[in-house]
Amino acid sequence: MSPVTALQRALSAEHAALHVYGVLGARTSASATPDLLAALTGGYSAHRARRDQLAARVRDRGVEPVAADPAYEIPSPLDTSAEVTRAALAVEHSCTATYAWLVGQTSGADRALAVSALTNTAVRELTFRGSPEIFPGAGEHADR
Repeated sequence: MSPVTALQRALSAEHAALHVYGVLGARTSASATPDLLAALTGGYSAHRARRDQLAARVRDRGVEPVAADPAYEIPSPLDTSAEVTRAALAVEHSCTATYAWLVGQTSGADRALAVSALTNTAVRELTFRGSPEIFPGAGEHADR
């Protein structure tokens, strides 16, 4: 697989993460759960920045970045802060697996970006009550 194709797949994952994070933020109360909203806002900002980095890397290679899908599957239900937290954890876990995969598909500066993103998403998993893993994302998305 070419590095551009691998970057495009990671970009697709970021599009999905941003979509879901937007929904989760809309389902969260700033007054009732300010810490959760702050964590979601921080996650959204981090994923938006990563999306922009990936898109720029793809563009730098003369390729049009993959566009976001018109819709994504939203976890359900999202009626409680615990359900929103679980959904955010699932997003981060998925992104961690994606970046672990990207590390193996790239080299040089692209791999450095993938390692940084892997570390970032693995740490953010802890924010949403995930548990530390020795090799975050290992074994996930092996079919990519």
